[in-house]
Amino acid sequence: MNQEVTDFIEALKEPWHKELSAGLREVVRQAIPNVHERIQYKKPHFLKNGKYAAAISTSKEAVSFTIFNCSALEFPEGMFEGPPERKTLKLRKGDTFDSEQLVSLVGQASGRL
Repeated sequence: MNQEVTDFIEALKEPWHKELSAGLREVVRQAIPNVHERIQYKKPHFLKNGKYAAAISTSKEAVSFTIFNCSALEFPEGMFEGPPERKTLKLRKGDTFDSEQLVSLVGQASGRL
């Protein structure tokens, strides 16, 4: 685990931002056991073989989780936004996510990296 990413999550002001971000980080770590974590563009990025696999970003109203390299994947209707090569899930206060589903999606997307 990268200390900068840990510090980023711990420094988030809203408890729900921290909780969702930590949970999403764990999703990535389960999907990509040897993931490389770093802070880039002021947010956590997760790389496999030097290529982007996922990213977490926060705004006042949401925690966003972007999965890269996913053109060939089928995504649940209405949950994700964005072009075919990268899809973003926006979670708002009180939202939850299906960890198993996200682990599967991240694992499939990163399988080609």
